[in-house]
Amino acid sequence: MADLNLPVLDLSELDNGPEAAARFRDDLRAATHEVGFFYLTGTGIPRELESRLHQAAIDFFALPEADKLAIENVKSPHFRGYTRVGGERTQGKVDWREQIDIGPERDAVDDPEAPDFSRLTGPNLWPDAQPELREVTDEWQDHLIGISRRLLRAWALALGADEGYFDQHFGEPSTLLKIVKYPGKSDPTPQQGVGAHKDSGVLTLLWVEPGKGGLQVQRDGEWVDAPTVPGAFVVNIGEMLEYATQGYLIATNHRVISPKAPDHRISVPFFFNPALDARLPLIELPDELAAEARGVTQDPTNPIHSLFGENALKSRLRAHPDVAAIHHADLVAARASS
Repeated sequence: MADLNLPVLDLSELDNGPEAAARFRDDLRAATHEVGFFYLTGTGIPRELESRLHQAAIDFFALPEADKLAIENVKSPHFRGYTRVGGERTQGKVDWREQIDIGPERDAVDDPEAPDFSRLTGPNLWPDAQPELREVTDEWQDHLIGISRRLLRAWALALGADEGYFDQHFGEPSTLLKIVKYPGKSDPTPQQGVGAHKDSGVLTLLWVEPGKGGLQVQRDGEWVDAPTVPGAFVVNIGEMLEYATQGYLIATNHRVISPKAPDHRISVPFFFNPALDARLPLIELPDELAAEARGVTQDPTNPIHSLFGENALKSRLRAHPDVAAIHHADLVAARASS
């Protein structure tokens, strides 16, 4: 794997004694200080579960259009369900993909005094024609939540904090699972599967269909390919972890280039974030690390909030203007006038 453009870390090193665990934490800190992205092996995900998830994704996208549109996200004020090709935007430009968004299964908040971001809380939309989808995604997310917690505890120690630092500040985590299909394009030039962006939360674990490319990461001002690695996730941090470390760790621009027709690409990103009402405090870094903190990269048109719910709501309103217009016209108008 020496020719890969991203570091490779093995999570199982945390179980191989104190020296191996310390080496993993050092490598984790270095990868996310220098790159913001890495491959993660040794996660213990059962191959059988990986195969079931892949097949469930294939089966979902093969459903008749009527079955998918029955759970279209324009029917959900919580931005859940199916998004048709062209239904999501990045940096204002249309992404060439279709997907289903799955969040924590909760009741909607019925309180006019609740914060705006509480509108993101609510039930998922599940396809009646594929009842097994919920079972396999629940099982998948259970595994990835465990992996995410292990990584955050390792980061906390690597950054000079108590191991439970992030546990203390996360509350009940906000998760989001996307099952995405990038249809092939016949255009002669690369097309925007998903446009260049940084994730707005804390941590992303990405599973990609074996043998499929398209993901690119920005390193030193250049776009480099991040091909699939058998048995590995692609992991990256989001803007909130950059914020919490004042730029010692970096969130990195990345994008997906659409495959050439007749090929397609399936990927399943999982986003692990704090509770919507959680506010991440700044980590008090050791002096030697604080000296290397670069400050937070701020976009005046897209500010980073320490309160996760504000980040999440901002992102969803921008990415899905049709859902926003139907269900949250008051929020759109308020933000336009501010």
